[in-house]
Amino acid sequence: MRGLVHRLRRRQGPALDDATLAHKVESVVFRDSRIPKGQISINAEQGAVFLRGQVESPELMEDLEQAVRAVAGVRSVENLLHLPGTPSPHPRGGALLGR
Repeated sequence: MRGLVHRLRRRQGPALDDATLAHKVESVVFRDSRIPKGQISINAEQGAVFLRGQVESPELMEDLEQAVRAVAGVRSVENLLHLPGTPSPHPRGGALLGR
């Protein structure tokens, strides 16, 4: 039983701090040449990753969100991306508000 618990713990690995997680997500996401690096902001708070900025298509918004969700250590994604000419959405949970 102890061996099983030890193996499960080892697979999870240490939790990443917010800055490290954000940098890890950036390194994965910005590998895609379709992503407008200067127009996207990525930050993390307690494992939740926030995507902000403007992209050219709804498909790219969805692709970005899915790519972020696939990164190890990401607990949730708050997709605040928007299309040209549309307003920026507000965070649903208000996680970064009031700080």
